[in-house]
Amino acid sequence: MSLDSDLQLALALADAAGDAIRPYFRGSFGLESKSDASPVTLADRAAEEAMRLMLKRETPRDGIIGEEFGTERADASRVWVLDPIDGTTSFVAGRPIFGTLIALLQDGWPVLGIIDQPITRERWVGAIGQPTQFNGRPATTRRCRTLDDVILATTSPHLFTEHQADHFLGLAGKVARRRIIYGGDCYNYGLVASGHVDLVVEAGLKLHDFAALVPIVEGAGGNMCDWHGHPLNADSSGEVIALGDPARLEDVLEALAHQHCA
Repeated sequence: MSLDSDLQLALALADAAGDAIRPYFRGSFGLESKSDASPVTLADRAAEEAMRLMLKRETPRDGIIGEEFGTERADASRVWVLDPIDGTTSFVAGRPIFGTLIALLQDGWPVLGIIDQPITRERWVGAIGQPTQFNGRPATTRRCRTLDDVILATTSPHLFTEHQADHFLGLAGKVARRRIIYGGDCYNYGLVASGHVDLVVEAGLKLHDFAALVPIVEGAGGNMCDWHGHPLNADSSGEVIALGDPARLEDVLEALAHQHCA
């Protein structure tokens, strides 16, 4: 398939997921806890089922990695990575800052990504070699002169290990305190691509949490990498940096390398 065909399929997947999710939002969604204590709802499962059915019909030879229903054909060169609701806690709380994440990997590298917010109808689309689009218009990150200028986001400090938290606080100490925001999951990365947030730093992410974000942030002029500055792929550890202004990367890496002193 061509990249354009893949993009059209990915957009159709996002439409199908959104149609499955919307009836459950702020309604009866059947909350359960998975074996790792993370939440899951009927909406998560319905959205992933809808996307899997479409993929099996349209691209039966491609692999699929999904948060809710596992992996099929993981050894395929083309693998779709699905997170039906990234930010299930926000969904459960009635906050429309969760998102459906759809990625296509080629030999382990993200080449296409979508963040879709089905309630507010906001959609970021990124593909390798193409400018990122937000609701059909180009999205662009913004420049920052120093770390003092950045708005820093992370979903929750409780998701870091103690060691990771010390390093995150070393970075946070370089940022103005009033410019740090918590919560947001994948929505923060869309805001980086659109130039509203400058830096997201997280750890403990799974492939389905970050694969779609890479083409989106990078296609908008930003940079995504791990905490050592290495590009993200299927083998990455889950320590993630999304940076709107690549010129600040060395500053971020240097600040992360230092532990916070209480």
